[in-house]
Amino acid sequence: MVKAVLVAVALFLVPGVAVAAQGASPYAGWQDRPIKALSPQQIEDLSAGRGMGLALAAELNGYPGPRHVLDLAEALGLSPSQRGAVESLFAEMQSEAQGLGREILMREAQLDAAFREGAVTEEGLRGEVTALGDLQGRLRFAHLRYHLSTRALLNDQQIALYDRLRGYSTEAGEGPAPVHEHHGRH
Repeated sequence: MVKAVLVAVALFLVPGVAVAAQGASPYAGWQDRPIKALSPQQIEDLSAGRGMGLALAAELNGYPGPRHVLDLAEALGLSPSQRGAVESLFAEMQSEAQGLGREILMREAQLDAAFREGAVTEEGLRGEVTALGDLQGRLRFAHLRYHLSTRALLNDQQIALYDRLRGYSTEAGEGPAPVHEHHGRH
């Protein structure tokens, strides 16, 4: 807090700095990224096969994801067969998502290189963007599909408990719902 006040005072007292700060692009510094369009976190998430919020339509509507079900396996009372099935789903999802993530990263790097080298044509750009869109759609489908498959392994009570444990619903007298972690880690 004190640091923020000192920065504000400094900007006020030094008009040239204030003008420069106002004119700076929110993208300043991004020119040094290995892939300009992706943050280091996005690159890491794509490489690791993380969900990055791609399955929120499922997650927030009663279709649990395999990663989070495994995290809550004990609390959900998963049977050994349920746990084994969810572990298999998670391994399949990770493998598929990591493969698609690598393809997306390769295409993004190619697109970045084409612009950097001044070798972009409208036709080539259309092809790259279309290919990227297809890959991103396939990645989202994969994550959503595994939520669908995971739900089929759980009973209604486990799904309701999952929603409560994840903070999506509460029952009277339980108090506030738990804080929801960053969803991009499944």
